Amino acid sequence: MTVSPDHDPTARSSWKRVLLKVSGEALMGDQGYGIHPPTVTRIAEEIAAVHETGIGIGLVIGGGNIFRGLSAAAGGMERASADYMGMLATVMNALAMQNALERQGVDTRVMSAIPMQAVCEPYIRRKGLRHLEERRIAIFAAGTGNPFFTTDTAAALRAVEMGCDALLKGTQVDGVYDSDPRSNPDAKRFETVSYQTVLADNLNVMDAAAIALARDNRLPVAVFNLHTSGGFASVLSGNGKFTVVNET
Repeated sequence: MTVSPDHDPTARSSWKRVLLKVSGEALMGDQGYGIHPPTVTRIAEEIAAVHETGIGIGLVIGGGNIFRGLSAAAGGMERASADYMGMLATVMNALAMQNALERQGVDTRVMSAIPMQAVCEPYIRRKGLRHLEERRIAIFAAGTGNPFFTTDTAAALRAVEMGCDALLKGTQVDGVYDSDPRSNPDAKRFETVSYQTVLADNLNVMDAAAIALARDNRLPVAVFNLHTSGGFASVLSGNGKFTVVNET
């Protein structure tokens, strides 16, 4: 585990297909709730720019800007029902992102783990692979289709199923720190950190199931600031600030 601001510019050159995980909250912009169209457009422009370079992209978007199942369950709602509502929120976000990407001229497909053929395709692994092979961006919605699993776990699962070289998580900060950098100005950012350290030290990266799934399949996880202009592209070029979680 090392701490450094710099990365080898060629380190990410072998990543030809990636899964990008975006939180639902990232779509809110400065609003406290819902979908902020200019923010969705900005994120879509960055995704389209990376897609133009020839890198295959799968996408998973959370639903916390609309409904968060865990919070609802904490308020007394039955957990499984709350989680299903959260899954439906991710479909709404996926459709919003599809619209924004297609306005950038990018061919996309939304695939839902909960079948709803009137608005999107059902998730079928072989069809998802085919979309990526055909240079479409595949947006995987409705989580895993099961309650009690987060969209982080869904992102790790889809990344493995789609044969992705890495899972990229766009967050509010520029990597993994030993403590919250928003409250501790002395927090140290890791250049690389092992799966085991993330799990043992309970570092705030992804939930334990997602990290364990990535570890078991040797899937690198890159954490970067989604709100930094060009942040997505910078991870793939090796520039900028981000942290890679791997077997280090």
